[in-house]
Amino acid sequence: MDRHPPPHSRRFSLYQPPSYFSLSLLSIFIFSCFLSTSDAAFDVTPISFDEGYRPLFGDGNVVRSPAGDGVRILLDRFTGSGFISSDMYQHGFFSAKIKLPSDYTAGVVVAFYTSNGDVFEKTHDELDIEFLGNIRGKPWRFQTNVYGNGSTSRGREERYTLWFDPTKEYHRYSILWTANKIIFYVDEVPIREIVKSEAMGGDFPSKPMSLYATIWDASDWATSGGRYKVNYKYAPFVAEFKDLVLEGCMAVPIRQLPASGCHAKDAQLEARDFATITSSQRRAMRRFRERYMYYSYCYDTLRYPVPPPECMIIPSEKARFKDTGRLKFGGSHKRRSRRRERIPAASVSDNQASM
Repeated sequence: MDRHPPPHSRRFSLYQPPSYFSLSLLSIFIFSCFLSTSDAAFDVTPISFDEGYRPLFGDGNVVRSPAGDGVRILLDRFTGSGFISSDMYQHGFFSAKIKLPSDYTAGVVVAFYTSNGDVFEKTHDELDIEFLGNIRGKPWRFQTNVYGNGSTSRGREERYTLWFDPTKEYHRYSILWTANKIIFYVDEVPIREIVKSEAMGGDFPSKPMSLYATIWDASDWATSGGRYKVNYKYAPFVAEFKDLVLEGCMAVPIRQLPASGCHAKDAQLEARDFATITSSQRRAMRRFRERYMYYSYCYDTLRYPVPPPECMIIPSEKARFKDTGRLKFGGSHKRRSRRRERIPAASVSDNQASM
């Protein structure tokens, strides 16, 4: 089986949010209505799969759409799969409309992320959006993370639930990375912003990165801290991607410097609609974080007695969290450290395969 060298990160068994049925339907309805009026869709130009990407591993499980404008990646009992951008980028806007696997998907991770771990193994940069599998009736959970210059011992996880079912239709997920800031988006809603500061130093990603999308078996940690494993009775698990967007400056990583013309590209990137958070988007971001964020490293004072320098501590937000960074209602105090394994092991145990 093709393998991709895994970067590293820390994984935690965090508070598990309540079921969809226990969430306030009125709250979800009001929030959805608010988001629908926040801002129009981004002005982006999608490209075909072959224009900007190539299979990464599990080639037989990377299936292009008939028109070439989309792709499906599959996990079965033999292998996961993934694709990678054909070029590396020094800053950019990386985006796709994604529909997640349906039915029972515990232990199945779908990741949409940028990284340069293949080139800078000990000093890699990375920006993650990871969907953490699901059990029927539960809200989908996902996390974002940031690494700079190999700062894997200083993970910057935040975890959230979605206010919609991501298996029913496509939703756009995006990562903006500029010289000064990082913004994660769900549709046109900014859910997290990191503004570069001098105190962050090399922890702010600075080297050229590729875009990756993968699906793989993370039974040991992804869903309820590894309590629920992948059940291959429901395989293949399929994640669908379309309206793929790559905007940025192509770069040569060996130089560790922007290619000629990147200053102009950076200026163009900063001028785009997705590079500025409007007042309505900022209100939507605040509401999202108030209602759907259930872990933040910024409020995990056991892990970081002094919050990392990019953390903007909001008193009303902080009041909702324990010193473990988890919400004050429910949850476990256990946490586990795991090495990131984006690509599953070459074989599946008999016990796991029969689950």
